[in-house]
Amino acid sequence: MQAIEISVNYDFICPWCWIGHLNLASGIRAANLPVPVSIRYVPFELNPTMPADGMDRREYRTAKFGSWVRSQGMDAQVAATGLAAGAHFNYDKVSRTPNTRLAHQLMQHAMSIGGAQKTEALYQSIFTAYFSEGRDIGLAATLADIAAKSGFDAAAAEEYLVQGRGLAQVLEAQRLAQQQGIRSVPTVFIAGEAISGAQPPAVFATALRAALERSPA
Repeated sequence: MQAIEISVNYDFICPWCWIGHLNLASGIRAANLPVPVSIRYVPFELNPTMPADGMDRREYRTAKFGSWVRSQGMDAQVAATGLAAGAHFNYDKVSRTPNTRLAHQLMQHAMSIGGAQKTEALYQSIFTAYFSEGRDIGLAATLADIAAKSGFDAAAAEEYLVQGRGLAQVLEAQRLAQQQGIRSVPTVFIAGEAISGAQPPAVFATALRAALERSPA
């Protein structure tokens, strides 16, 4: 039987995307499928007009949500939910809201040359670098270092980003996602069926089993 196709629409500044992906991974394990899954990562920039060097996070979040106190309350809720999924949010270390376009371009690089395990490791590592370590994932040098720790060649990754490669693919993927009607992330498609939000592992496991039943023998 063929692999079950999964596409994950995400952005690296979306905490629920990280939580949702960890729940998806748990759901895949719980489903215990007799066939493999194939995951494709589809970029969706929540802030496409963000300055290339990002913004001070407190300034950005205060403007977006009306007050820093409200933002901190939302952060606390996310952090508590994340613990159950295995995501560790250290918002006290996060000083900037980055432009994530380069990070999406790096994922294009990974998907074009790396195996599934290395690509997923990079995906997880970028979230960890930002939310747990407070690193600026809008910088090519930072991303190259993260790539190296996920098994990719740092120099090749940085050159890819500096040369602007992968940008056309990122923009086209986002255009197609908007045509599909995607307006928020995370949105996960399992064998063509959409699941919105950071759903619990059981929801993903059920969807995977249903996809298996629909698969041709």
